[in-house]
Amino acid sequence: MPDRVVVLRDESNEWIGRLAKIGLGILVGAAALGVAGVWLAHDQMARHQRELFSTQPLRRLAALGYLKGQPAVDNVLLLRDYLAWEERPLLRKRAAGILAAMEAELASENSEEV
Repeated sequence: MPDRVVVLRDESNEWIGRLAKIGLGILVGAAALGVAGVWLAHDQMARHQRELFSTQPLRRLAALGYLKGQPAVDNVLLLRDYLAWEERPLLRKRAAGILAAMEAELASENSEEV
């Protein structure tokens, strides 16, 4: 009768290793998506702020529409500069309305914190 060697492998360690690799891959992918999202948001905000002073009135109107939903102190200052620069009455009126609403919203947020 020939001698036989039987090797038993513990497959539980292999599963743990595979799960660790999958978890690490998911974690790295999520981090990469997070970084890409932050970069895209920053890029879009900078683009809209640049287009606020565009030579094309339609781009300025679109930039005002974007800024309307972004209440921040920096945007209040930006809109004040824009109002001093803008010559078209329709765009000036739109910017003044957005500025007033933004200042009121920021003032109410500030009073709630106190």
